[in-house]
Amino acid sequence: MLDLSLKVNGYPIKRAISVLRAIQHQGELERSGHLHRRRQSILNYHLENNPFYRDFLGSGPVNDWDKLPVLTKADLRLPLSKRLSKGFGRHNVHIHKTSGSSGHPLIFAKDKFCHAMAWAVNQNRFGWHGIDQNKDLQARFYGIPLDWKGYQKERLKDRLSSRYRFPIFDLSDQKMEEFVGIFAKRPFVYINGYTSSIVLFAKYLERENIQIKSLCPTLTHCFVTSEMLFDSDKELLERVLQVPVINEYGASELDLIAFSHPDGDFRLNNETQYVEILDENDHPLPAGQAGRIVITNFYNWAHPMIRYDIGDTGIIAPSTHILRPGLDQLIGRTNDVAILPDGKRVPGLTFYYVTKSLIEDNSPVEEFVIEQHQADVFKILYTSQRDLDRSETKAIEGAILTYLGQQVQLSIERVEVMDRSRRGKLKQFISYL
Repeated sequence: MLDLSLKVNGYPIKRAISVLRAIQHQGELERSGHLHRRRQSILNYHLENNPFYRDFLGSGPVNDWDKLPVLTKADLRLPLSKRLSKGFGRHNVHIHKTSGSSGHPLIFAKDKFCHAMAWAVNQNRFGWHGIDQNKDLQARFYGIPLDWKGYQKERLKDRLSSRYRFPIFDLSDQKMEEFVGIFAKRPFVYINGYTSSIVLFAKYLERENIQIKSLCPTLTHCFVTSEMLFDSDKELLERVLQVPVINEYGASELDLIAFSHPDGDFRLNNETQYVEILDENDHPLPAGQAGRIVITNFYNWAHPMIRYDIGDTGIIAPSTHILRPGLDQLIGRTNDVAILPDGKRVPGLTFYYVTKSLIEDNSPVEEFVIEQHQADVFKILYTSQRDLDRSETKAIEGAILTYLGQQVQLSIERVEVMDRSRRGKLKQFISYL
């Protein structure tokens, strides 16, 4: 039904699948040529047809790719109508908005072939693991727009796309019990959704000693997306759900960026986009070095996404091959940084790792978030079946002190429920500086 719904809405999915297959049959030299031609083609197109992008480039050189300016969300603050290429308007593009989990939601557009290519890649990657999105029933752990029109639109898309949506704004035990009842009645083939929500569901199953595979024997895979997948969480999910856990990394304004391959690699998508790792001065870094992830979409004629900084940092695998490009590490968002009283900058996600390592084993904590309110004031919010005792909080305080190397004020507070974004995502580290 997914292909049919795309076709009915004017998205040329069959042509997109055909183009993707042709790209995937390329050899090494062909793929290298494809990357060069496609990035040059999309650059030339927007130079000729997009006044916004011409103004953005200014008088700078356009014959040296590495010297092209990097686009950021801040550069795209203009009304969408002022960013579209000639011949495109709201009547013939796919318009969407990012979740704003980085603090900066963005309205963007894709032409219909670009959107179809994104879905072709999506189907291909799920197909790596034997999933047919046109017929296999999906248990979808996602947020949903809360306005009436947006809510109804998403529910219709669910019905047309062989998926049942589990609302994740209420993750109480009572709601989890309802989820289990639904799994017992429906032949779900795979789970797909936000990492933290599925982890919380797995913790509930383990606590209640519920064997979900016994209730839903058709279940074969779990796909997690939109949030970091920690090794300990993957182990928990595979132990409790008793199915393989597949990691997905993408950006709605672009495409799938990386996806777990059956051979174990976290495989980058270089069929529909060009992925670069840049330093703070916008200079390309070699494989194996950490930097900002910057991406060019090859097929978006409606809206330029050329050297677009998505706000994440990562490392391309040192042993990467042009036909098997790999993302070695996804480190986290570039704006998730704690700035300490002495000016020292600490990656927020690493700060989160320190706390997580202490409360993971034999701990009642289900979820937690770290907030920075002032340079020397931090707060840890957590949900749990009980309050942490003094020895547990002292261990966390000690580890944070050791990690930061200086004194800070740390408060640890138990809350009933975590404050998720409007789309249901959970951000692990938040700076209010």
